[in-house]
Amino acid sequence: MITNPTLNASGCRDMTAYFAIQNLCREGKPRPAVRPDYDKVFICSPFAGDTKANVQKALQYCRFALGKGKLPIAPHCYFPRFMDDGHPAERELGLSFGLRLLNECRELWVFGSHISEGMRREIRAAGRRGIPVRYFSEACEEVTLHEHA
Repeated sequence: MITNPTLNASGCRDMTAYFAIQNLCREGKPRPAVRPDYDKVFICSPFAGDTKANVQKALQYCRFALGKGKLPIAPHCYFPRFMDDGHPAERELGLSFGLRLLNECRELWVFGSHISEGMRREIRAAGRRGIPVRYFSEACEEVTLHEHA
């Protein structure tokens, strides 16, 4: 089967990625492996409060998940870039969008010892949908429910 290297996984033309890979190849670097086997995991961690620090932590959790061969989905790192979490209707819309993305994930990974109300909603939704939930410390060490409580 011949595939068009200028198309991304959604079938849309993505010349930026194409040229980046071509430049790596010209420099003699190995072509990045396409990894269709990356499972999506939903990153569940606090956002409200010190949002700047919380987003930085969430990005670290995403990097951790990537290192474990997972494709991290962290809506709270994305939606607040163009939606206002301080506006109740936009916050609710952002949470509902996040719950839709949760449907695409194999697992929900909860980070840290503080569980916010938004996180509780995500954990409950995962439970209702049969999506496994795993808990991690802020240092990205897996903990049991007993240790987490």
